[in-house]
Amino acid sequence: MASLNVGNLGEYLREQRRTAQLSLRQLADAAGVSNPYLSQIERGLRKPSAEVLQQVAKALRISAETLYVRAGILDEREREELETRAVILADPSINERQKNVLLQIYDSFRKENGFDTEAPKGAGEPDGDAGSDARGPRTAGGSDAETPDAETPPLN
Repeated sequence: MASLNVGNLGEYLREQRRTAQLSLRQLADAAGVSNPYLSQIERGLRKPSAEVLQQVAKALRISAETLYVRAGILDEREREELETRAVILADPSINERQKNVLLQIYDSFRKENGFDTEAPKGAGEPDGDAGSDARGPRTAGGSDAETPDAETPPLN
């Protein structure tokens, strides 16, 4: 009855739990789920929600996106794009304008290489629902001029 993805998820969770040297009960307590439910997930009998996966990932100190891919909620390319965007948005050493410019450049390169430039759901964009519609014209018109600056250091 369990799909291959769910079984794969369970095996992966068990491996991560053992690597973290946590008992099933300890992980269940840390994630805020019941011990029997977590056991069923590990055995591939249950498909957890994205929210439960996020709680388990937090307790294991691993990427929730990795668990989403294992559970079949997110595909690998979407996960990689989400992680790239999350790293840019989480960087405290750059300001919001710089983050937006980096995301515009990233979208421009993805479009140039034939990938969809629409930000995946949950990409954590600072402008909320601005999405690719708001960035589209700026990306197409502004990135080409900004891209060389990103690759070429200033001459001093």
